[in-house]
Amino acid sequence: MQMINPDKGCELMIVDDSPFMRIVLRTILELIGYKVIDEAQNGYEAVEKYNKLKPDVTIMDVAMPKKNGVEATAEILTIDEKAKVVMCSSMVEEALVDTALNIGAKGVIYKPYKTDQIKDVIDKVMQT
Repeated sequence: MQMINPDKGCELMIVDDSPFMRIVLRTILELIGYKVIDEAQNGYEAVEKYNKLKPDVTIMDVAMPKKNGVEATAEILTIDEKAKVVMCSSMVEEALVDTALNIGAKGVIYKPYKTDQIKDVIDKVMQT
């Protein structure tokens, strides 16, 4: 696999309630050359940190306590209609993923994570 050019300046934020999943995703993203600028553990934190940081791409878990990924995505897109949010999900959450895509999420990455899929989705989203 070819690494992306780190000079592209693509900054990402990871949102997932599982610390383990955040570590796994951060490791993969940094391995393929992306810069992870922050993490959030729920939808409330995601919206707050998005407002401060304005990452190029936010990778948002669908199912989280307090405020789920669909609700947080909707709120982020209300604040910034050009926000690029990629949902991450297991296959059993297909209805939530469809809802997120319908409200403006730009793509989806399925668990268990596959490096090639992550790279393809993020590269495609960055070109939009």
